[in-house]
Amino acid sequence: MITLDRLVNVLAGSGARLATGAHTREAMLRSVVVHDATDRRTTTGDVFLAVGVEEPAEAVRLAAQARASAVLVRAPAPLEREVASAAEDAGIAVVLVDPDVSWSHLTGLAYGLVLEGRETESGRGPTDLFALADTLAAALGGSSVVIEDQLSRVLAYSSSDEVVDAVRSRTILGRRMPDRAREVFAERGVFGHLAGSDEPLFVEPSPAHGFGGRMVVAVRAGRELLGSLWVETATPFDDVRRGVLEDGARTAALHLLRSRASADLERQVESDLVTRLLEGTGDPRAMMSQLGLPAAGLRVVALQAHVEDEQHAGVLLAFDHVTTGFGWSRPGRSALFANTVYTLLPARDDTVDGARRWVASVRAGLPPHVGLVAGIGGAADATSLPASRREADECLALHASHPELPPVAYDESWDRIVLRRLRAVTAAGRVPERGPVAELRGHDRRHGTHYVPTLRAWLAAHGDIGVAAAALDVHPNTVRYRLRRMDAMTHLATDHPDQRLAMIVALAALEGDGD
Repeated sequence: MITLDRLVNVLAGSGARLATGAHTREAMLRSVVVHDATDRRTTTGDVFLAVGVEEPAEAVRLAAQARASAVLVRAPAPLEREVASAAEDAGIAVVLVDPDVSWSHLTGLAYGLVLEGRETESGRGPTDLFALADTLAAALGGSSVVIEDQLSRVLAYSSSDEVVDAVRSRTILGRRMPDRAREVFAERGVFGHLAGSDEPLFVEPSPAHGFGGRMVVAVRAGRELLGSLWVETATPFDDVRRGVLEDGARTAALHLLRSRASADLERQVESDLVTRLLEGTGDPRAMMSQLGLPAAGLRVVALQAHVEDEQHAGVLLAFDHVTTGFGWSRPGRSALFANTVYTLLPARDDTVDGARRWVASVRAGLPPHVGLVAGIGGAADATSLPASRREADECLALHASHPELPPVAYDESWDRIVLRRLRAVTAAGRVPERGPVAELRGHDRRHGTHYVPTLRAWLAAHGDIGVAAAALDVHPNTVRYRLRRMDAMTHLATDHPDQRLAMIVALAALEGDGD
């Protein structure tokens, strides 16, 4: 079951608006009832779908008879004051939906959320796309059917015994259309057609590329492309079979919407729990138990993904990938904050190899044009996850500056992170801007001297003049002379331990991470 608030949030994507009843947003919804003008019996349910009812006032009256908590009615906003008052008195939330939205679309979403909200992508319940593919194949005379998502990943396929071409075989075996075949279809304008049209399209065969002819049609909900439906055929379909194909696409859209509603509900619950753990609120052990994760031996992994010219597409693709396949088969649990995906990942040992392999699997599952950077926090238990998250954020920032390198892990880069923290703290005060190290740096710039490199080399050599001279490729006396000049020019006390530590911090604050 879900709350009214969740139902309204999902329906908002289809143009729904809560007109009245905001005080009931936390009401739990367990059942759905559809109005049937031919049935005189009174049926009850938490969500009343006012199918065929044109007036909101009548919809509210019928919903009250059904003892509903919410009523969906296709009507333009705003709601008349008298109707709103009647709904408030009856404790009914009125959700107005754009008249252009079909009842089949609304019904699929409502049933998917309220009745199937706890189902997963494992195939339970009536959202079985494989059964739909088999039904379509039979209706189309035994043709081979494949249903794909918008990234050409296989969602379902028919169990046809007919001979299939090489591209279909590789698509099913690899669970995704081969890159070369996708390039050929793109060159022929197939994906451009799917993006802008609901009309079925015949794709001419190409034996050189390993595929025969096929009909393809977009699977769409409103303006949103959810995927595509492909049917092997040597010749274009006639009007009758085109109609079957179009009906199949609409049915597939309902299946995908119901699946998405179910997935979104589970993602919402998971994301809320992960968020609270990363923020350090609530009972951590109880929440870890709800997520099916161990109470210790965890790492926080922070991911950011980007696609050129699309601000949010990359991170949404990454979040969709890491939260696909609900159940115990998925190793981590994730949440999306702004432009970052955070995943709680069980660490089987003290090394970071497992986390890096997981990041590599995410990278492999995304389209090639999506860029990905990652930061891996230190090992943590349920109570120290907020610290691991901060470490993951800092590692993510380091990886973003050098994305060509492997993902940065706190265990291996804690020294760089400590210096980064010190740099951030000291840069906010006066010391790094006006202290003796800053004065030496300014002198080097004005007069071409080499005091700052000499100071850095001397500190790195722990005060050993010979080692510092070798690093600078100068005579040891040159190092001694420069140190005396630095002492005379500034208030540096190179023989004082605390001063030496402060110099290291100041140098870290003034210089870049790789300097």
